[in-house]
Amino acid sequence: MPRRRRVTVRGVVQGVGFRPYLYGLATELALAGHVTNTPEGVVVEVEGTPSAVDRFCDRIAAQAPPLARVESVHHQDLPATGGGAFTILASRADGPVRTLVSPDMATCADCLDELADSADRRYRHPFVNCTHCGPRFTIVTGVPYDRAHTTMAGFAMCPDCAREYADPADRRFHAQPVACPACGPSLRLLVGRQPLDGRPQSVAGADPVTEARTLLARGAILAVKGLGGYHLACDASDPAAVALLRRRKARGDKPFAVMARSADDIEHLVRLGPEERSLLEGGTRPVVLLRRRTDPSYPAGAPRPAEAVAPGSPDLGVMLPYTPLHHLLLGLPGDAEGPRLLVMTSGNVAGEPIVTDDAEALERLAPLADAWLTHDRPIQVPCDDSVVRVSDGKPLMIRRARGYAPLPVPLPLSVRPALAVGGDLKNAFCLGEDRRAWLSAHIGDMDDLGTQRAFGRATAQLESVTGVRPSMLVADRHPGYRSARWADRNAAGRPVVRVQHHHAHVAAAMAEHGLEGTRPVIGVAFDGTGHGDDGAVWGGEILLADYDGFTRFGHLRYVPLPGGDAAVRRPYRMALAHLRAAGIGWSDDLACVAACPPDERRVLERQLERDLNCVPTSSMGRLFDAVSSLAGVCHRAGYEAQAAVELEAAALNAPVEDVTAYAFALRASEPDGGGAVRADPAPVLAAIVGDLRAGTEPALVAARFHRAVTGLVHRICVRARERHGLDTVALTGGVFANTLLSSACATALREDGFTVLRHHLVPPGDGGLALGQLMVAARDTARTATTG
Repeated sequence: MPRRRRVTVRGVVQGVGFRPYLYGLATELALAGHVTNTPEGVVVEVEGTPSAVDRFCDRIAAQAPPLARVESVHHQDLPATGGGAFTILASRADGPVRTLVSPDMATCADCLDELADSADRRYRHPFVNCTHCGPRFTIVTGVPYDRAHTTMAGFAMCPDCAREYADPADRRFHAQPVACPACGPSLRLLVGRQPLDGRPQSVAGADPVTEARTLLARGAILAVKGLGGYHLACDASDPAAVALLRRRKARGDKPFAVMARSADDIEHLVRLGPEERSLLEGGTRPVVLLRRRTDPSYPAGAPRPAEAVAPGSPDLGVMLPYTPLHHLLLGLPGDAEGPRLLVMTSGNVAGEPIVTDDAEALERLAPLADAWLTHDRPIQVPCDDSVVRVSDGKPLMIRRARGYAPLPVPLPLSVRPALAVGGDLKNAFCLGEDRRAWLSAHIGDMDDLGTQRAFGRATAQLESVTGVRPSMLVADRHPGYRSARWADRNAAGRPVVRVQHHHAHVAAAMAEHGLEGTRPVIGVAFDGTGHGDDGAVWGGEILLADYDGFTRFGHLRYVPLPGGDAAVRRPYRMALAHLRAAGIGWSDDLACVAACPPDERRVLERQLERDLNCVPTSSMGRLFDAVSSLAGVCHRAGYEAQAAVELEAAALNAPVEDVTAYAFALRASEPDGGGAVRADPAPVLAAIVGDLRAGTEPALVAARFHRAVTGLVHRICVRARERHGLDTVALTGGVFANTLLSSACATALREDGFTVLRHHLVPPGDGGLALGQLMVAARDTARTATTG
């Protein structure tokens, strides 16, 4: 007796070859029926012998295509209707959206073989792709995922591509971005808006890639259109080209990422373990921050990046090619020798969002680029490169974007439909409903109007492809945050819930690790800036927290933040503020004192005496800045966290056997011993000054300071365990992007029996903030939201 069954498959099952896979499986088992894409997911009906139907259902998830992520498989038995064929039906657009869109994925091995095969019709085609690779999220305009709902809709398939698209035996069967040289997209090189060698240039050859490689070899800067926006590219081995790009982009000393042809091309420069190699060579292809070798070797012919690529950084950010165009730019086997390492940095003016529009690229990037290597496939949504590093053998997400967005983070609890707008620095927002949270790709810093417009477009696009219709908005409590003001302007009658910054950080770590919030954790939230409940600038916090609330168990002692952002840009100001608070005089023999111009020093002294424009801060990030300047490592910061990054780099060079820790003093905030524990850095600063006057090297001072912070975290967590019986610690906030500190803290805590939560899926900094906001404000579907 034949059996018929309807199966609904949810997850990342559209645009990844799932319907062709089910077609082949049903045909192999001699089943009749059909399959189609719907907003719910992939819906398939099969009919045949009961054993064949059962085998079909058992194999759906077990043998799914490589890019698919099956979240659920729902079965429903139906009356048999007969029929001997299995077909793929046209997609349906009715019903609520319940499916997931795949991230963009790196070019697969089969497509690379075609790219390099002179006998193949896609030989050197910059847009070769198939169901296993290529653009997805950045070209999607709606669901279900069909060509008509992508930016490929304007490219009619040629007869050959149409034949592959319709052939169940072909790996391009229903591959929506399928393309070839006959049907587009097409590449072009525009030269002349900025002159080279003092004269406007024109394209002389027929191949844009060949001409682009020639320009790169001559020291030009190219604007290269990628999957989620434009890059600015130059030869990373050319000191003059790197310096020129740095000047044009007003980059300061902020490190550039480089793109190499293969991991073998950079292993002489960095420490490359199996985890790092797996990240580099996998399908997501993020920028991987790799620890630089202290004694790099340069085998004959090995590429050597210019010193200006990443000055002062302990890491080199490296990614491998992830589009056919990248492979062509770096050269296929047999190509003439060209640059083997390319700087690949976001195509934007400093502080603005990445450029995606072609006309805007010609205008906005004109002061930066000498030529534009562009194409006519529109980018629907911006998506920067993701940035990841490895800490203790596991990935630590620094920036979550291409290759990861818009994959959802599973939630431990059901949440009402909500939009959490994140913070103002390194912004990423979060949509949530039921037990899923969709984090946006990295948006950027919200102090730029263009970034705010990009934020609005990105929220609309993610709502469209997820089907989430937020009934509430969630924002930071900071009264001046532009993200919070955006939420107020766009509330449209919906409640806007405010969540304390560091509480959100802790909640993000809890959610990532699947904690339901039935028991508080000890949240160590260290960052640069966060609005405190008392109006101070927090950032060195130890909270006892669950999703419902928090108690401030401990924090760094307040010191004045003189001049706000001025103190962030000039770490010597923070050093002088900390010295004064510790009762240590501003002696000229200290590097931070000498770094401060005499006139500014006099003004700063009066400012601190009179408490003018001096908000109190407990920030651990600012303490790292202060120690960096005090040790003579970094006095002026040209990019966020530069002083802390260079302090970590210095600490890595210290002889391990000579590293003994300084120690913070722990004091109660109230005379009777109640209230939060205050960690006073005065003894640490006094010991540092003593070491420096005794001739101790800055590297050893930096290492001892890292040990001091590790000891502080351990001591306060032990106190919290003794008083409250808690033994789970969440390490969160941007300071814990420092892997030297994060690893040391985790090791010390685990050795003492604590369970330690560290970030892997979302960034520890503000790029993961929105996930915590969502969980705090909207975790319970029955909870009544109130504005605050």
